[in-house]
Amino acid sequence: MSGRFERRAERLSRLLARRTSRRSLLGILGGVLAGQAALPLLPVARASGYPGVAPQTTGDPRDPGDPASCDYWRYCGIDGFLCACCGGTQNRCPPGTEMSPITWIGTCENPADSRAYIISYNDCCGSEVCGRCMCNRNDDDRPVVRPQRNSDINWCLGTSSRAYTCSTAVILGVALEP
Repeated sequence: MSGRFERRAERLSRLLARRTSRRSLLGILGGVLAGQAALPLLPVARASGYPGVAPQTTGDPRDPGDPASCDYWRYCGIDGFLCACCGGTQNRCPPGTEMSPITWIGTCENPADSRAYIISYNDCCGSEVCGRCMCNRNDDDRPVVRPQRNSDINWCLGTSSRAYTCSTAVILGVALEP
């Protein structure tokens, strides 16, 4: 069986060598690599929401948006699965999980009043990972040298379990004017 595969691979390699030059092959490979690098730059339609997650609202006109959508204003610095899609809310953990006391902090502007708010991104821990509504906004992310401003860390420390489930966005207060 492996001999047949090797003969086919050899025939394809020889056919390719006869029909293309090294320069054209390198050009094609370069184009493929450049195309793959540009793929994340293409626009992504997130307005349709997530499969199986109905649009939600907080019911408060001072807190506009859908907490089950990455475009929700509080999620400007979030990196993780949204608890609003996992049985919790934008500021409460799903049942059976525990909110980590260790957080990362961001500042997001509320479009309803154009004020900046300090947001605490708390991970909910203790259950298996939710796997729904992944958001990786990181609008104000900093390098890991400042871990209090970085969301690429498992923040499930200080809880009874280090198993990450989902992330919340709790408003701590209004940010000071610049």
